[in-house]
Amino acid sequence: GKITRIGPNSVLSSAPEVWIHVNTKPGYKRSDWYFKAVRVEYQRDNIFSQADTEKHDATRKKIAPGYSGRENLELEGSVDTRVVAFLSLIRTKYASDNRQPVKKMDLAKKIQFFTMDVISLVAFGTTFGMLDRDKDIDNFVKSSEDGLLIGNKFMALNLGWLVQAPVIGRFLGPSVKDKTGFGAMMRECFRYIDERVENAEKGGEERRDMLASFYRHGLKGDELRSEVLEQLVAGSDTTAGALRGIMLHVLSTPSVQRKMQEEIDAVCAKRTWGDGIVPQAVVKQMPYMQAVIREGLRIWPPVLNLLPKDVPEGGDTIVVDGKKCFLPGGTCIGVSTLAMHHDKELYGEDADVFRPERWLIEADQEKLAVMTRINDLTFGHGKWQCLGKPVAQMEINKILFEWFRNFDWAVAKPHKPWRLTNAFGLFLINDFWVRVTKREA
Repeated sequence: GKITRIGPNSVLSSAPEVWIHVNTKPGYKRSDWYFKAVRVEYQRDNIFSQADTEKHDATRKKIAPGYSGRENLELEGSVDTRVVAFLSLIRTKYASDNRQPVKKMDLAKKIQFFTMDVISLVAFGTTFGMLDRDKDIDNFVKSSEDGLLIGNKFMALNLGWLVQAPVIGRFLGPSVKDKTGFGAMMRECFRYIDERVENAEKGGEERRDMLASFYRHGLKGDELRSEVLEQLVAGSDTTAGALRGIMLHVLSTPSVQRKMQEEIDAVCAKRTWGDGIVPQAVVKQMPYMQAVIREGLRIWPPVLNLLPKDVPEGGDTIVVDGKKCFLPGGTCIGVSTLAMHHDKELYGEDADVFRPERWLIEADQEKLAVMTRINDLTFGHGKWQCLGKPVAQMEINKILFEWFRNFDWAVAKPHKPWRLTNAFGLFLINDFWVRVTKREA
């Protein structure tokens, strides 16, 4: 069924109505055992790790305007600059024109450079410059992946508490004293944040980015540093995972790549935005492109965390497939994201197949509405919904359009397209080698 017991006091459900209920009914709270173990900094919470609901809600209220774009007027322009940098890197270093030897490119790595550059730029107005240098600067990316793998082992051995233990914990995580890696990134981030805050306190020029918005809404000191640092981690890995999954399935289905390019070419033929990067609003009106994105997120959800919540004191009765089920207070309930998005009752017997056309069912708007509502759960729900959703959607829409507008793509090693590891429900993907060819005008 759609709910199963996975431990003495833990259950797992793939029913979307259950997960919506859990994320909206008052009283449910994040499970300490999981969220405390995924802190970015030793014994310091951020919006993702905060298990105290009141504190979470207070912080969310302060940072939500910065994520939404209402106070970050340069958001789309910032994303555009990194899209341009990505296209330039491909053209100058990796793309062939059918008259040159083929060069392979590790798309997994370049996508991570792209998402890191974007989130650093929209977060505090300066980019890490990984695309410009085609380099994992100071091993930021590698150390982040290593940290996830180590943390994954600690959790598997039920040693997550050790990372937060007094005295011991501070020596197990990254430090601003580190010369390279995540600790070095923390040091650079904190230095820049402190400079910006000092400038603001002296009445200097006000910027229109996330950092400025957070500061205006009352985040100060360590709390401000923690939220900026968290968005760098969460905002790059998840979006990168989504883009990699979409690209693998598109490149493995030539008919989909062809249909995407036909739709893109038709839109470009009556282009109204000049010679620049396609506006987000244009891509959102492209039916097939949106079907590809939704299908990519369905078949390959970028986050498979259980995201566990604790049932309120006194217990709660949930409904699964029309049947009532009582959960005692304190029961830990998690979501089975993959099972939810591969449900054959909703998507049919080919639920495990990448088929964007399933989203183009104009004759059954009721079913489409249900599918869309469930697909949106990829980003969470209610007050626990991912705040970075608008930024992630903008990155995905724009870069996919421009990739297929400018280049033809093929997987270099179809027999083994990439190297994959699951850590904390995040896919760590490397060696996604592709061949890129410039499209003829």
